[in-house]
Amino acid sequence: MLTKKQRDLLIFINDYTQKTGLSPSFEEMKQGLDLKSKSGIHRLINALVERGFLERLPNKARALEVKKLPENVVPMGGGGGQPSPKAARKPSVSNFKTSSRAPAPEIVALPLHGKIAAGTPIEALRQDHDTIDVPMSMLGPQPCYALTIEGDSMMKAGIMDGDIVVIEECDRANDGEIVVALVDEEEVTLKRLRREIGSIVLMPENDAYEPIRLPPNRVRIQGKLRSLFRTY
Repeated sequence: MLTKKQRDLLIFINDYTQKTGLSPSFEEMKQGLDLKSKSGIHRLINALVERGFLERLPNKARALEVKKLPENVVPMGGGGGQPSPKAARKPSVSNFKTSSRAPAPEIVALPLHGKIAAGTPIEALRQDHDTIDVPMSMLGPQPCYALTIEGDSMMKAGIMDGDIVVIEECDRANDGEIVVALVDEEEVTLKRLRREIGSIVLMPENDAYEPIRLPPNRVRIQGKLRSLFRTY
């Protein structure tokens, strides 16, 4: 069962592909569904891929193929309930002639939740936030948000003061993963996760800092590191 927005997006992608031979851009999908943010499109596409309605074609920009449509939806041009793969992939002559440059990567506006300490924990992140444009390739399968690093305790992992990290939302992580950890429901920090008997250890990547060892009930995982970028 698809939500209304998932269904509307799937039909929009199918109709656009049948008309043009190309998948719509994120901006076109956002406008077509009258959404405020491209990040909403990203989540809808992930849901449709997981349910088998869409497929991402590897090594191609704007490469989405409709695999099936919901029941009682007739694709453009009539016929059965399935779109034509050939029609979906076939570019028009004008598109072929003008595509001398590779399309720019799709950009998603992520919430930027202020600063996170890569050192001593700081106050919990503010609920209000700005946004930052991030290439879709830097995102994970789950919703993501961005944080600005403050401190140098993760420098051996290549995470420097002033970097912006992309965090994938989750409440579980494996040992060795770099996570956003909320301590005592008040302070938040970025550290490498390690579990010991009866303890959660938040490990720095800088010999100048000591590990933070706490009972499990004092630590809550709020996400894990997906990617980072910096400016010079």
